[in-house]
Amino acid sequence: MADYLMTLNGIAAIFNPGTQDEKRALDGLSLEVAESDFITIIGSNGAGKTTLLNVISGTVESDEGQVIVNGQDVTKWPDFKMALFVSRVFQSPTMGTAGDMTIEENLCMAELRGKKRGLKWGVTKSRRSRYKEILKILDLGLEDRLKQTVGLLSGGQRQSLTLLMTTLAMPKVLLLDEHTAALDPRTASMVMDLTDNMVRDNRLTTLMVTHNMAQALKYGNRMVMLHQGKIQLDIQGEEKKKMTVAEIVAQFGQTLKDETLLSG
Repeated sequence: MADYLMTLNGIAAIFNPGTQDEKRALDGLSLEVAESDFITIIGSNGAGKTTLLNVISGTVESDEGQVIVNGQDVTKWPDFKMALFVSRVFQSPTMGTAGDMTIEENLCMAELRGKKRGLKWGVTKSRRSRYKEILKILDLGLEDRLKQTVGLLSGGQRQSLTLLMTTLAMPKVLLLDEHTAALDPRTASMVMDLTDNMVRDNRLTTLMVTHNMAQALKYGNRMVMLHQGKIQLDIQGEEKKKMTVAEIVAQFGQTLKDETLLSG
C-alpha cells in the first residue's frame, strides 16, 4: 500500500438503499493510484464516474470500502477536510473561481488554501509580482489584467485560471470532472494542452473524467473504463499508446452506449 499515493479498496456507493429505486453507483470498486499517475476515466452515463470523484473528494461517503491517501485512512473525511489533499476542477468554468473577485484575489485565495490566513491574507506587492509571472504561462494576456473581475473572463479563460489556481496549492490528487465539456472545440483543445503541460510539469497525480474517447486515449499514462460501478478496463503504458478509438468501440461498443463516447 505504501507504494501507492491513493488506494481505493472495495468501494461501494449505494443510492436509495432498501427501496425499489436502489442503485449501486459503485460496486466493490478497487483502484491503486501511483504518484504522478494521470488516469483518464471513461464510461457511459450512469457508469459511476462522477460518483467515484465524489467519494475521493469527500462529497459522498462510501457505504463500503476504504479510501487511503498518502498513507492515511480518509474514508470518513468530509469534503472540507479532504480539500487538504484534493483539488477539483468542474465542468462549469464558473465553479472553480469567485466571479466577483479579481484575478489576483482568486490566485491569492488559492495559494492560501488550507493555510492559516490571519488578518494579512491580502495581495501583497511580492505576490502580485509573482502572479504576473505565473499568469504568463497561460499566454492569454491575463498578467496585465490582475485587477479585472474574474466574472468578465470567457469560459476558457476562467477554466485556464482555475487550473493555474490548483497548481498553486499543489494538491496530492487533482480531479478533473469533464472540465472541457462546456467549452467549444478549439478552446477545449487549448485547455487540454494546458492541462497536460501543468500535470507533467508539476508531476500532479490526476484523475480526469471525460466523454471524449480520443481525449482519453491521447492524454495521460493510464485509462480506466467504468461500467455499472465496476472497472471494466484498465490499460496503461505502451498498451494504452497503441489502443485506438476503433478498437475500443469494436471491443466495448455495447457497453459504451453513450453517443459522445462512441463518436470521440
